[in-house]
Amino acid sequence: MGQNPENESFTPFAAPEGASESEQLQQAVAAAEAQAQAARDQALRALAELENVRKRAQRDVENAHRYALEKFAQELLPVKDSLDLAIESAGRADAAALVEGQAATQRLLAKALERGGIVELNPLGEPFDANLHEAMAAQPSDTAEPNSVLAVVQRGYTLNGRLLRAARVIVARAPG
Repeated sequence: MGQNPENESFTPFAAPEGASESEQLQQAVAAAEAQAQAARDQALRALAELENVRKRAQRDVENAHRYALEKFAQELLPVKDSLDLAIESAGRADAAALVEGQAATQRLLAKALERGGIVELNPLGEPFDANLHEAMAAQPSDTAEPNSVLAVVQRGYTLNGRLLRAARVIVARAPG
């Protein structure tokens, strides 16, 4: 045994001695039919198990898509709470308290984004990189290195190393 696993469960039929040739053939056919039925049953069970695994995997993928943002949403809820408090206290608080509240809300949002794998791109003074930056204009500058970021119009963001939004920048060029 061992070379062909399909034949390992096959048991050759041995007819009882003294049976006629017709009886031996009928018994051999009956034994073969029983083995064939057992093989069909085993194949059907394997197909059913495969279908169950496929359905389970599909359900897991659907749940992963449906609830992928759950953790990130939980990180953003304190930011919303802070904004709600700021709106409620807008008429009662002085300007300095409002500014401090806005700064605290901004810090909460930055932490939530960071925990979600979102990194802010603020390339001021860095060399221009067309893969991460979108040049809005080129401006002559005596102080900045040519082809470096002179000003950031809008910050960019990456998600786990993948660009979400390019930083919109003004690029320095040599004067004249």
